[in-house]
Amino acid sequence: TLKVPVHVPSPSEDAEWQLRKAFEGWGTNEQLIIDILAHRNAAQRNSIRKVYGEAYGEDLLKCLEKELTSDFERAVLLFTLDPAERDAHLANEATKKFTSSNWILMEIACSRSSHELLNVKKAYHARYKKSLEEDVAHHTTGEYRKLLVPLVSAFRYEGEEVNMTLAKSEAKILHDKISDKHYTDEEVIRIVSTRSKAQLNATLNHYNTSFGNAINKDLKADPSDEFLKLLRAVIKCLTTPEQYFEKVLRQAINKLGSDEWALTRVVTTRAEVDMVRIKEAYQRRNSIPLEQAIAKDTSGDYEKFLLALIGAGDA
Repeated sequence: TLKVPVHVPSPSEDAEWQLRKAFEGWGTNEQLIIDILAHRNAAQRNSIRKVYGEAYGEDLLKCLEKELTSDFERAVLLFTLDPAERDAHLANEATKKFTSSNWILMEIACSRSSHELLNVKKAYHARYKKSLEEDVAHHTTGEYRKLLVPLVSAFRYEGEEVNMTLAKSEAKILHDKISDKHYTDEEVIRIVSTRSKAQLNATLNHYNTSFGNAINKDLKADPSDEFLKLLRAVIKCLTTPEQYFEKVLRQAINKLGSDEWALTRVVTTRAEVDMVRIKEAYQRRNSIPLEQAIAKDTSGDYEKFLLALIGAGDA
């Protein structure tokens, strides 16, 4: 049987017919906004913004900001941004006094590829007329600065090549430093902030087999130590990002009065990356599908938009 080609709307149809229509008249047509923006990839969303700007002399993001409110607004705005711009925006928020977050800076530095991180830094330069590194250095102190500045400065090798001799020797270095509680030692920071993800995985496998414990277990020596929590998250984010993001989602949803900022951030930044794996990890860990947990925890257009985004990973 012949497959009838599915009509994919052009950016100008999306921008000029649909989105403009959604803004006109009494009230906003939120469903139309969800139907378009939640179902277009990053390149298509960029084209829609460009066409919209040329057609109406207005930035689509500014129009969305005027028309939408609260968590739904934030989710739509974040998702509509180009991924590098979005990360630059999140990183900039994370260096501000009232929205500061070492965790978000770590997340962007560790879960993006080297090229993605480089693009974030370029977008940051262009938008804020400063470097991400200088803002991170300025807004952090002590051991956090010592760890985060090298992480955001990194440009790791992305290939699969692994040096097993090096993995063995660096596993020993890590074990020695951790045993002595020298968690901020420059050798520990050098290894986690410069080695490729494949090399780190090899090193941590060696650590596990040679010393009988996973490294994150040994880093739990003092469970209330905030720096150690961050260091464990660095390792998780670099080696098993889907487990890291599953935990962020679980904590965001199970919080008394859920943490919508975390929920929005993870769904908008991972929808086009590894959402399928995150959903699998969530189901395994919590015995309920992520869709169900989100639906129980959110409502209205915000809920519809998030559910559309996490379903988008199945396409």
